Amino acid sequence: MTNAMKFFGDRTSEALERLSLGEGKAEIYEATGVTVGVHDVNFEVEQGEIFVIMGLSGSGKSTLVRMLNGLVPPTSGKIRIDGTDIASCTPDVLRDVRRRKIAMVFQHFALFPHRTILENVAYGLKVKGIGTNERLTKARAALEQVGLGAQADSFPAQLSGGMQQRVGIARGLATDAEIILMDEPFGALDPLIRREMQEELLELQRKLRKTIVFITHDLNEAMLLGNRIAIMKDGRFVQVGTPQEIVAQPADDYVAAFMADIDRGRVFTAGDVAQPAVIVNAGSAPATALAQLDRADADAVHVIGAGGLEGVATYRDIARAVRDDGALSDAVQNDMPVTGPDTPLHQLYEAASSGLPVAVTDGEGRLTGVVEPKVVLAHLSGVVPEPEPEKPAA
Repeated sequence: MTNAMKFFGDRTSEALERLSLGEGKAEIYEATGVTVGVHDVNFEVEQGEIFVIMGLSGSGKSTLVRMLNGLVPPTSGKIRIDGTDIASCTPDVLRDVRRRKIAMVFQHFALFPHRTILENVAYGLKVKGIGTNERLTKARAALEQVGLGAQADSFPAQLSGGMQQRVGIARGLATDAEIILMDEPFGALDPLIRREMQEELLELQRKLRKTIVFITHDLNEAMLLGNRIAIMKDGRFVQVGTPQEIVAQPADDYVAAFMADIDRGRVFTAGDVAQPAVIVNAGSAPATALAQLDRADADAVHVIGAGGLEGVATYRDIARAVRDDGALSDAVQNDMPVTGPDTPLHQLYEAASSGLPVAVTDGEGRLTGVVEPKVVLAHLSGVVPEPEPEKPAA
C-alpha cells in the first residue's frame, strides 16, 4: 500500500489541505463534514507474515482492511497485491484477485443456520462456480485443518462460539487464498476461548505459512500474534515494528501510553535479550578462567568440553580453586539453568532466581549466549536499565 488515503464526504480537497496544515481528524470533520478514514498510509506485508494493525475505535483500521480487498475504494494511492493495483484495476480484475488471492474472516461468524458446517465452508466455492465434488473435498480438507472434521455434518447452533469462528477460518482456507484478512475475528469470544483461538491460529500458521493481515484493538493479542505491528491513530500509522521494537522504543507518548501496562515478560524471549557468553575450555587452568572473567567484567563463565557445554563456574568458586591449587573442574557446576532462544522471559523467573546466568542453546545443544538474572528481573519489573556505554579501548 502506497500513499493510501480514504476520505468520506464531499469536500475532500479542503480536508486534505487542512490535514497538511496539521489539523486533526475531529477538527476537519467539524469544519468540513469530511471524515478522515485513512491518511497517507504506506506499508508492505511479506509473504508468510502475520501483520497486525491495531488501534482504538475510530482509528481507521477496519476501513484500511476493507481497502485491501476492494470493498472500500481509496480516495487516492495505490494498493498492490502481487503487482496488481486493485485501486485502479477494472472490476473484472478485482473480482479475479478476490477469487484467487484473498479471503476475509470477520468478527461475526455470519454462518447460514440452515446449512451444515460442511455446506457453510463450501458455499464460497459454490459462488465461484466450483463443482460439487471438488468444493466438498476442499471444504472437508479445510475443516480437518482447523480440527472440525468430525463436526462437518453439524449445524452452527450445535457449535460453541470458538468452533463457529474456526468455521469462518476454514472458509478462508478452503479457497486456497494466499492472503487472509482478519477483522477482529476473535473480538466476540469469551477471554478463555479467545486465547485458545489465538494459539490455534499460531499453530495453523506454523503449518500453512499464509500471509495474514490481522485487525485488533487488543494490545496483548497484537503482541502475541504479530510478526510486525502497525499502531494507528486518526487514520495514520504512528509506528510500525516488531513487538519487541515497539515495547522497547515507542515512537511517541501515544505509543508509550499503549505499552505502559504490557507484560514485557511475554513479549521478549531469551533470544531477544541474550548476551555473548564468557566461555573457557574445560582443560584450562583456573587462573586462565579468572583472567577471562576479569577482562569481561563478569561473574560466571561457561565451560566447554569435547562433548559441548559442561557447566558453569562462578568467580568465587574459581578463585577458591586458584587459592587451593585445584583444577577448574573443582569449580564447575554441572546442574545449571539452560533454555532455548524462544522461551518467553516470564518462564525464566525460576531459573534466574538461582543467581547464575541462564545458558541459551540452539537445537543441537550449542551455547549461543546467556541471559543474566538481572536482565530477566528488570524486564519482568518493567524497569529496564539503559545499555551501558562501551568501555574505551585500553
